[in-house]
Amino acid sequence: MNWFNRVRNSLGFSADKKSTEKDLWIKCKSCQEMLFVAEYEENLCVCPRCDHHGRIGADARLHLLLDDGYQLLDQPVVTEDPLKFKDSKKYTDRLKAARAANPHNDAFVVGSGEINGSPAVVGVQDFSFMGGSMGMAVGMAFCAGAERALTRKCPYVVVTAAGGARMQEGILSLMQMPRATVMTRRLKAAGLPYIVVLTDPTTGGVTASYAMLGDVHIAEPGCLIGFAGQRVIQDTIREKLPEGFQRAEYLHKHGMVDMVVRRHELKETLASVLDYLQPSPETNEAA
Repeated sequence: MNWFNRVRNSLGFSADKKSTEKDLWIKCKSCQEMLFVAEYEENLCVCPRCDHHGRIGADARLHLLLDDGYQLLDQPVVTEDPLKFKDSKKYTDRLKAARAANPHNDAFVVGSGEINGSPAVVGVQDFSFMGGSMGMAVGMAFCAGAERALTRKCPYVVVTAAGGARMQEGILSLMQMPRATVMTRRLKAAGLPYIVVLTDPTTGGVTASYAMLGDVHIAEPGCLIGFAGQRVIQDTIREKLPEGFQRAEYLHKHGMVDMVVRRHELKETLASVLDYLQPSPETNEAA
């Protein structure tokens, strides 16, 4: 025991667990700078030193994009653990742990409201809930958001953040890919804009379905976007991948993303895009 610990123990000193360095500081994953948590959150979880865009939750994202007074759609009720899946833990136990650590019952949340006064439905995928994985609940929530947009005859904006399909639901999770794809086709047939905002990370079956079917694709700076992991691709093609491969800026340069927009400018950019794509009154009457 060192001198400091001996003195501290003799004085009966104990740190207040409610106010520790862990609560006050956060390390930027990009530049490794230590930042005040309050300053970081006030800056929308964007590092003020290097502009690295950190991950944010579904509620924070909806609050950022939608005007005050938006309505949260009820989350769909689905059959839980249809395959009675168990690996190192039961799937039901993983769901309980995820729900205890998150404000919502699953990884996809839908808000119906306005963006700078323009009607819009916004669906948000939350990576903090089991890696934003796409299971039946996510698929049904996505479809419910599209149905609300069809009912309101307004644009549908989806913010993606996922590690892919949820393996604990097997083929049932993969079936959400065509289900979501059908809904994007219905939006197109109705002449309603479908906009995708890609955030870090967007991978796997989500990328292979609704994440890449938008009329316009907007990405946050530096976010990872792809299907398979870089190591898998590199081992398969046996070639070294280019610098920045699968990052937003690389995909923008090669035409897979329409624009890369900072989080602080995202709402204004969406408002401008939606204003441009908003269906005319004649189209609504025809529908």
